[in-house]
Amino acid sequence: MWRGMIVFAGLLGAAGAAHADSRLFCSADDAQARFTLESGFANEGGHRLNHFRGALIVKDPAQAAFAKRLFESQHLSNHWSRDGELLLEVFDGGGDDTGGATLDLVVVAGARGKPAANFSGTYSLTIEGGSNPYAAEGKVSCGTK
Repeated sequence: MWRGMIVFAGLLGAAGAAHADSRLFCSADDAQARFTLESGFANEGGHRLNHFRGALIVKDPAQAAFAKRLFESQHLSNHWSRDGELLLEVFDGGGDDTGGATLDLVVVAGARGKPAANFSGTYSLTIEGGSNPYAAEGKVSCGTK
C-alpha cells in the first residue's frame, strides 16, 4: 500500500513539474520600454498555446497612443518554444486610438539545445503607420514558472 502511495505521489510531482515548465514569462525594463509577457504551451506534440497575456509601456512621449497596452492571446501572431529556444511576436493593429499606427514586438530568447529555467535574449519594438514611426531594441529576461 505504501509503495503505491509513494509511486502515486511521485507521478503527481512529475506531472506538476512538466506543467510548470510549459509556462514561460519574459520581461524588460529599459529607457525605451517596460513590458512583461506570459505564455503557456501544452506539453504534448505541437506545443499548442494554452494562454497568453502581457502589458507594455512605451516610454517615448511621442508614442502616447502606445503608452500603455494590454495584450491577450489574439495579439500573439507568432510563437515558437522548443528545446530551450523561445520566439514570440506580438502584433497590435491599433485602432481609432492609435491614428492608424501598428505595433510589433518580437522577443528572441534562449539557445537551441540549452534549456534552462532562466534565460536571456533580445527584443525589438517597431511602431509603424502613424505620424511618428518608432523602433527600439533591448535585452529581455525570460524564465519558466
